[in-house]
Amino acid sequence: MVDALALARQQDLDLVEVSPSAEPPVCRILDYGKLRYLHSKKVKESRKSGRTSGLREVRFRPNIGVHDLAAKTRKVKQLLDEGSKVRVAVFFRGREVTHPELGMALLKQVADVMKDEARLERAPAMEGRSLSIILTPAPRKGDTKISEVEIAQA
Repeated sequence: MVDALALARQQDLDLVEVSPSAEPPVCRILDYGKLRYLHSKKVKESRKSGRTSGLREVRFRPNIGVHDLAAKTRKVKQLLDEGSKVRVAVFFRGREVTHPELGMALLKQVADVMKDEARLERAPAMEGRSLSIILTPAPRKGDTKISEVEIAQA
């Protein structure tokens, strides 16, 4: 142990105990600061790649303008491209709740625009003062072709 510590000091490195319970204890000579840095980068990267794209929500109103509708449908498309499920909800205020057909027409319009990018996971359902559907990203055709080629090569 003393020889290892002297060798580590000679190389300007650290003596790190890897397995203290082993007999004799296992140690490594390395730069401990660099080890901690690489470990923190690995943890940060795994956290970034492991992030789940859960359920996102885009809210509409029944009397939405044409350009606002286009902007929000672009946002829905962007969220679907990221891989998230999207809850498209129409919120009613006041007496608007007596006309759910306006919300149904709006949800149908959004679903028609998104038919190539998304699948309808849940049909329109009234929950309190809102009417909503859930869209999931559709499987891409290019992805299936790649997997078919990989299967043929294997």
